[in-house]
Amino acid sequence: MMARGRFISFEGVDGAGKSTQVHAVAAALQARGLDFIVTREPGGTPLGEAVRSLVLGQEMAPMTETLLMHAARSEHVLQVIAPALAAGKWVICDRFADASYAYQGYGRGVPLERLAQLGAWVQAGQQPDLTVLVDVAPAEAQRRRERARAADRFEKESLDFFERVRAGYGARAAAEPHRFLLIDGGIEAPVLTQAILQRLAAWLP
Repeated sequence: MMARGRFISFEGVDGAGKSTQVHAVAAALQARGLDFIVTREPGGTPLGEAVRSLVLGQEMAPMTETLLMHAARSEHVLQVIAPALAAGKWVICDRFADASYAYQGYGRGVPLERLAQLGAWVQAGQQPDLTVLVDVAPAEAQRRRERARAADRFEKESLDFFERVRAGYGARAAAEPHRFLLIDGGIEAPVLTQAILQRLAAWLP
Protein backbone atom coordinates (compact mmCIF):
# COMPACT_ATOMS: atom_id res chain seq x y z
CA MET A 1 0.00 0.00 0.00
CA MET A 2 1.14 3.56 -0.75
CA ALA A 3 2.15 5.51 2.35
CA ARG A 4 -0.27 8.24 3.33
CA GLY A 5 0.95 11.76 2.73
CA ARG A 6 1.45 14.33 5.48
CA PHE A 7 -1.21 16.92 6.28
CA ILE A 8 0.14 20.30 7.47
CA SER A 9 -2.19 23.19 8.34
CA PHE A 10 -1.30 26.81 9.05
CA GLU A 11 -3.32 28.95 11.44
CA GLY A 12 -3.30 32.41 12.99
CA VAL A 13 -5.30 35.63 13.16
CA ASP A 14 -5.62 37.68 9.99
CA GLY A 15 -2.34 39.52 9.50
CA ALA A 16 -0.21 37.06 11.49
CA GLY A 17 1.86 36.10 8.45
CA LYS A 18 0.74 32.49 8.09
CA SER A 19 0.13 32.75 4.33
CA THR A 20 3.71 33.95 3.89
CA GLN A 21 4.86 30.81 5.69
CA VAL A 22 2.60 28.60 3.55
CA HIS A 23 4.35 29.85 0.40
CA ALA A 24 7.84 29.68 1.94
CA VAL A 25 7.40 26.12 3.19
CA ALA A 26 5.89 25.07 -0.14
CA ALA A 27 8.94 26.45 -1.95
CA ALA A 28 11.23 24.50 0.40
CA LEU A 29 9.29 21.28 -0.16
CA GLN A 30 9.41 21.81 -3.92
CA ALA A 31 13.17 22.23 -3.73
CA ARG A 32 13.34 18.85 -1.99
CA GLY A 33 11.33 17.19 -4.75
CA LEU A 34 8.32 16.42 -2.57
CA ASP A 35 4.93 15.70 -4.15
CA PHE A 36 2.47 18.08 -2.50
CA ILE A 37 -0.50 20.37 -3.02
CA VAL A 38 -1.25 23.79 -1.51
CA THR A 39 -4.85 24.59 -0.71
CA ARG A 40 -6.89 26.85 1.56
CA GLU A 41 -10.05 27.26 3.60
CA PRO A 42 -12.57 28.40 2.91
CA GLY A 43 -11.82 27.41 -0.66
CA GLY A 44 -9.91 24.64 -2.35
CA THR A 45 -12.79 23.60 -4.60
CA PRO A 46 -15.17 25.54 -6.89
CA LEU A 47 -17.88 25.26 -4.21
CA GLY A 48 -15.43 26.28 -1.50
CA GLU A 49 -14.30 29.35 -3.42
CA ALA A 50 -17.95 30.37 -3.90
CA VAL A 51 -18.49 30.00 -0.15
CA ARG A 52 -15.35 32.06 0.45
CA SER A 53 -16.79 34.94 -1.57
CA LEU A 54 -20.01 34.75 0.44
CA VAL A 55 -18.56 34.61 3.93
CA LEU A 56 -15.87 37.23 3.31
CA GLY A 57 -18.21 39.70 1.69
CA GLN A 58 -21.73 39.29 3.04
CA GLU A 59 -23.12 39.80 6.53
CA MET A 60 -24.78 36.72 8.01
CA ALA A 61 -25.67 35.10 11.32
CA PRO A 62 -22.88 33.25 13.12
CA MET A 63 -24.57 29.85 12.70
CA THR A 64 -25.12 30.49 9.00
CA GLU A 65 -21.44 31.32 8.65
CA THR A 66 -20.53 28.16 10.58
CA LEU A 67 -22.68 25.89 8.43
CA LEU A 68 -21.32 27.39 5.22
CA MET A 69 -17.74 26.90 6.42
CA HIS A 70 -18.42 23.27 7.23
CA ALA A 71 -20.21 22.63 3.94
CA ALA A 72 -17.14 23.95 2.13
CA ARG A 73 -14.88 21.82 4.35
CA SER A 74 -16.86 18.68 3.60
CA GLU A 75 -16.38 19.19 -0.13
CA HIS A 76 -12.73 20.10 0.41
CA VAL A 77 -12.00 16.92 2.38
CA LEU A 78 -13.86 14.64 -0.01
CA GLN A 79 -12.63 16.13 -3.28
CA VAL A 80 -9.13 17.37 -2.47
CA ILE A 81 -7.58 16.53 0.90
CA ALA A 82 -8.44 12.85 1.34
CA PRO A 83 -7.58 11.84 -2.26
CA ALA A 84 -4.24 13.69 -2.14
CA LEU A 85 -3.22 12.07 1.16
CA ALA A 86 -4.28 8.64 -0.07
CA ALA A 87 -2.11 9.14 -3.16
CA GLY A 88 0.91 9.80 -0.93
CA LYS A 89 0.97 13.57 -1.47
CA TRP A 90 1.55 16.13 1.24
CA VAL A 91 -1.27 18.62 1.80
CA ILE A 92 -0.31 22.16 2.83
CA CYS A 93 -3.50 23.91 3.93
CA ASP A 94 -3.95 27.59 4.76
CA ARG A 95 -6.47 27.13 7.63
CA PHE A 96 -8.49 24.05 8.51
CA ALA A 97 -10.84 22.99 11.32
CA ASP A 98 -9.02 24.86 14.11
CA ALA A 99 -10.05 28.10 12.40
CA SER A 100 -13.71 27.24 13.00
CA TYR A 101 -13.10 26.84 16.73
CA ALA A 102 -11.14 30.10 16.88
CA TYR A 103 -13.31 32.27 14.62
CA GLN A 104 -16.82 30.88 14.84
CA GLY A 105 -16.47 29.39 18.32
CA TYR A 106 -14.41 31.84 20.35
CA GLY A 107 -14.91 34.80 18.02
CA ARG A 108 -18.63 34.50 17.22
CA GLY A 109 -19.79 32.54 20.25
CA VAL A 110 -21.02 29.41 18.46
CA PRO A 111 -21.10 26.56 21.04
CA LEU A 112 -17.95 24.48 20.85
CA GLU A 113 -19.89 21.23 21.18
CA ARG A 114 -21.76 22.07 17.97
CA LEU A 115 -18.47 22.65 16.20
CA ALA A 116 -17.22 19.29 17.47
CA GLN A 117 -20.34 17.56 16.14
CA LEU A 118 -20.02 19.23 12.74
CA GLY A 119 -16.30 18.47 12.60
CA ALA A 120 -16.84 14.79 13.34
CA TRP A 121 -19.41 14.71 10.54
CA VAL A 122 -17.56 16.54 7.76
CA GLN A 123 -13.86 15.81 8.37
CA ALA A 124 -14.20 12.09 7.72
CA GLY A 125 -11.41 11.41 10.21
CA GLN A 126 -8.97 13.81 8.59
CA GLN A 127 -6.86 15.80 11.03
CA PRO A 128 -3.56 17.60 10.37
CA ASP A 129 -0.39 15.79 11.36
CA LEU A 130 1.01 19.20 12.27
CA THR A 131 -0.66 22.57 12.76
CA VAL A 132 1.64 25.59 12.57
CA LEU A 133 0.15 28.38 14.67
CA VAL A 134 1.70 31.75 13.83
CA ASP A 135 0.97 33.83 16.92
CA VAL A 136 1.00 37.62 16.90
CA ALA A 137 -0.68 40.28 19.02
CA PRO A 138 -3.97 41.39 17.42
CA ALA A 139 -2.92 45.06 17.51
CA GLU A 140 0.20 44.26 15.47
CA ALA A 141 -1.82 42.07 13.10
CA GLN A 142 -4.21 44.97 12.57
CA ARG A 143 -1.35 47.32 11.67
CA ARG A 144 -0.14 44.76 9.12
CA ARG A 145 -3.61 44.38 7.60
CA GLU A 146 -4.01 48.13 7.25
CA ARG A 147 -0.76 48.28 5.26
CA ALA A 148 -1.62 45.35 3.03
CA ARG A 149 -4.91 45.84 1.17
CA ALA A 150 -8.62 46.58 1.41
CA ALA A 151 -10.14 44.61 4.29
CA ASP A 152 -12.75 41.86 3.94
CA ARG A 153 -15.57 41.26 6.45
CA PHE A 154 -13.35 39.36 8.88
CA GLU A 155 -10.42 41.74 8.65
CA LYS A 156 -12.72 44.62 9.63
CA GLU A 157 -13.58 42.98 12.94
CA SER A 158 -12.67 44.67 16.25
CA LEU A 159 -9.56 44.07 18.31
CA ASP A 160 -11.77 42.41 20.93
CA PHE A 161 -12.92 39.91 18.32
CA PHE A 162 -9.34 39.06 17.38
CA GLU A 163 -8.34 38.80 21.03
CA ARG A 164 -11.04 36.13 21.41
CA VAL A 165 -9.85 34.40 18.23
CA ARG A 166 -6.26 34.40 19.50
CA ALA A 167 -7.45 32.96 22.81
CA GLY A 168 -9.29 30.24 20.91
CA TYR A 169 -6.17 29.27 19.03
CA GLY A 170 -4.23 29.25 22.28
CA ALA A 171 -6.78 26.92 23.86
CA ARG A 172 -6.58 24.54 20.91
CA ALA A 173 -2.78 24.49 21.05
CA ALA A 174 -2.80 23.87 24.80
CA ALA A 175 -5.25 20.98 24.40
CA GLU A 176 -3.18 19.29 21.65
CA PRO A 177 0.46 20.30 22.15
CA HIS A 178 1.71 17.26 20.23
CA ARG A 179 -0.04 18.50 17.07
CA PHE A 180 0.70 22.22 17.28
CA LEU A 181 3.88 24.12 16.54
CA LEU A 182 3.47 27.55 18.15
CA ILE A 183 5.76 30.15 16.62
CA ASP A 184 6.17 33.87 17.29
CA GLY A 185 4.85 35.84 14.34
CA GLY A 186 6.93 38.83 15.39
CA ILE A 187 10.17 37.12 14.35
CA GLU A 188 11.57 37.64 10.85
CA ALA A 189 9.83 35.45 8.27
CA PRO A 190 12.93 33.45 7.14
CA VAL A 191 13.66 32.50 10.76
CA LEU A 192 10.10 31.25 11.17
CA THR A 193 10.40 29.19 8.00
CA GLN A 194 13.53 27.48 9.32
CA ALA A 195 11.80 26.67 12.59
CA ILE A 196 8.95 25.02 10.69
CA LEU A 197 11.32 23.04 8.47
CA GLN A 198 13.20 21.84 11.54
CA ARG A 199 9.94 20.44 12.91
CA LEU A 200 9.27 18.75 9.56
CA ALA A 201 12.81 17.37 9.24
CA ALA A 202 11.95 13.86 10.43
CA TRP A 203 9.37 13.53 7.66
CA LEU A 204 11.47 15.01 4.85
CA PRO A 205 13.48 12.85 2.42
